Amino acid sequence: MSAINPPAQSKTALLKRLPRSTGLATNLALIGLWLWLYRPVFDYLAIIFSREDFRTNQLVLLGVIGLIAVQIHKGGLRPRFDAAPHLFRPGLVLALGGSVLYLLVERFLDINTLSASLFGLASYGLLGLWLTPQRWRQGLPAVLLLIGALPFGEHMQTFIGYPMRILTATIVRDGLAAVGTTSIGVDTILILENGVSQVDLPCSGVKSLWTGLLFLIAATWLERRRLNWRWLAIAFVLAGLLLAANLARVGILVLVGQVAGWRLAAEMLHVPLGVLGFIAACAAALSLLRLVVPSNGAGLEKNESANTVAPNRSLDRPRWLAPGLAAVILIMALLYVPRPHTGLTQSPPTWNFPAGLVTESMPLKADELAWFTREGAESAERWRFTWGNLSGSMMFITSHIWRAHHRPERCLEVYGLSIDDSRTHLVNPNFPLRLVLLGNGRGYPVTSAAYWFQSAGLTTDDYGARVWADLAPRRDRWILVSIVFDEAYDPHATDMQAFFTALHRSVRANLKGDSP
Repeated sequence: MSAINPPAQSKTALLKRLPRSTGLATNLALIGLWLWLYRPVFDYLAIIFSREDFRTNQLVLLGVIGLIAVQIHKGGLRPRFDAAPHLFRPGLVLALGGSVLYLLVERFLDINTLSASLFGLASYGLLGLWLTPQRWRQGLPAVLLLIGALPFGEHMQTFIGYPMRILTATIVRDGLAAVGTTSIGVDTILILENGVSQVDLPCSGVKSLWTGLLFLIAATWLERRRLNWRWLAIAFVLAGLLLAANLARVGILVLVGQVAGWRLAAEMLHVPLGVLGFIAACAAALSLLRLVVPSNGAGLEKNESANTVAPNRSLDRPRWLAPGLAAVILIMALLYVPRPHTGLTQSPPTWNFPAGLVTESMPLKADELAWFTREGAESAERWRFTWGNLSGSMMFITSHIWRAHHRPERCLEVYGLSIDDSRTHLVNPNFPLRLVLLGNGRGYPVTSAAYWFQSAGLTTDDYGARVWADLAPRRDRWILVSIVFDEAYDPHATDMQAFFTALHRSVRANLKGDSP
């Protein structure tokens, strides 16, 4: 008997290991199909988490990954992929529903950040098939933090920053008028040519909303609080406090820098006021969060280990789930169709430039042509130019939709230039443009650039205003005029003012179908 028992015991152990190996292989195949479905997202994620102009998002991602690693080490979020998936309806609905939305977004919208967000949510829904329901619910803040590392701050600034800046400037103007200062108007607050209190993208308070929300989600996870209606109310309170802090900051800067004329003092107060307001709002939100009833500290049911989830628990693990889910994912992957590229299908317009402006066509690069085609630009042209003592290059991008336009600062950074300064310059009361001072990354100015967005009836240097203009029932044709000079010229010089004015008139004539 003693000679027979060891082989029998080895055979029994082998039979126990076989189901686990088979289950692991099946689950890996399922995950492989899932990654194939979302393969277009990875190119975007590679850009976001590798390019230097997304450094803030990369730092946020590293912080979130470190926080998740600490929590996993403490015994949370440990899926058992050697077990068969169990039928967890909330996770399954999130996985399949998010994937259907992803297919629709890719086909009709092609908004990369939205697709990446759906990938994160749907993937966490899929992960719920190998986690206990309690563990899955406790890990929701973790996936929200990972999704929050995407550049939502930039997108929020673009899409809701403009109306928030208008609202901030209006409230500040009305507040100053209430205390007897009636000479400050909305336009004066929005465009203070060389002032630190210019209500621009960073001063709209939108980026602090994104950062504050990330703080609240991280605090919720660390404090083991529940995501419920009370938590949502705290999130709204935090948003209100952050907006109020930003409103107070802008008001103080306008009083100090514009009304009192103490520009240096306003420059010194600009950053400290923002930091103090943000800290105070987050501290208040944290105090409110600690009043919320915490979730089950261990998050485990009786007789369950703190570090593992037994694969043979009394969870419903139907045999059809894995092959059925694989079939559905495969069908969705085969149904994937990206948004069609419809750009650059029209003939470029004929330009009649003013006398004195000498131009020479500069062909666009292959990647530039691909980008404009993908985003639906009607035409995109670039020239070398000379105007008296001025020289440089300029690009005109024509489109009826905002997607084909962009903020040129990002393109300039891609070419290795640093943005040393960016501010509004008024050529005349109805012609604002954006002046950008470019450096070599070591504090020395190299050259300057300018751009504006122009339609037949409006000119703006604000990308947010350009986006919101598309909400009108009838979309106008817009042209993005982007200029890079060979040197850092004085924007107030007579030849610069004349150049901007002449170019503006030529674009307006083209938009109205007239001759300049």
